[in-house]
Amino acid sequence: MTAAKTEVLVLYYSHHGSTANLAAQVARGINAVDGASARLRTVPSVSADTRATQAEIPNDGPPFATAADLTECDGLVLGSPTRFGNMAAAMKYFLDGTSGAWMSGCLEGKPAGVFTSTSSLHGGQETTLMSMALPLLHHGMLLVGIPYSETALSATRSGGTPYGASHIAWEQSDAELTEHEIACARTLGRRIAGIAVRLKS
Repeated sequence: MTAAKTEVLVLYYSHHGSTANLAAQVARGINAVDGASARLRTVPSVSADTRATQAEIPNDGPPFATAADLTECDGLVLGSPTRFGNMAAAMKYFLDGTSGAWMSGCLEGKPAGVFTSTSSLHGGQETTLMSMALPLLHHGMLLVGIPYSETALSATRSGGTPYGASHIAWEQSDAELTEHEIACARTLGRRIAGIAVRLKS
C-alpha cells in the first residue's frame, strides 16, 4: 500500500504577481522532496468595508483557500505582499477567520514558513514576515526559516532573509525573481516539506 503524500499548503495573496512567483518557487522546493507535494491556494481581495469583493472561484490561477485546506495540510507556507510593513488586508482577513482551525488545533505541531515581496529595499519585508508569523504561533505551528547554510542568503543583493523568502520588485511591474530569491524560496519549501514528511512518518 502506497503511503499518502505529505501535503504542504502554499497559501498566498498577490496583487502584481511577485508574491505569486515566489509561491511557485516555494512549491517547486516542496515538490522536490520525496513524498511531499504542494497545494497552491490564494485568497480573494477585500474592499474597504472588509467584505470579499471577488467571485467565489477565481478567473485563473489556484483556487481560493477553504477551511478544509487548513485541516488537511501537513505544513503551511504563507505569503503576502507588504502593506506599510504588514501583511495585505486580504491575507489578514482570511487569517482572522481561522478561529475554527485554532479551536480544533488542526495546525498544532505542523511546520510553517512565510514569504513576502516589497517594491523597495527597505519596504518592511522583515516586519511583514514577522506579522504573518504571529498568527501561526497562535495556531501552535513550528516556524521554519532559512539558515545561512543556504549560500544565496549571504550572496543576495535583492530579496532573501533568515525569517523567510522575499523579493524586491523595485517597480510594481517587476515580478521577475533573481536567482538568489529563487534559491531562497526553494530552500524554504524544501525545509518545510522535509520536516513535514519526517513528522508525518
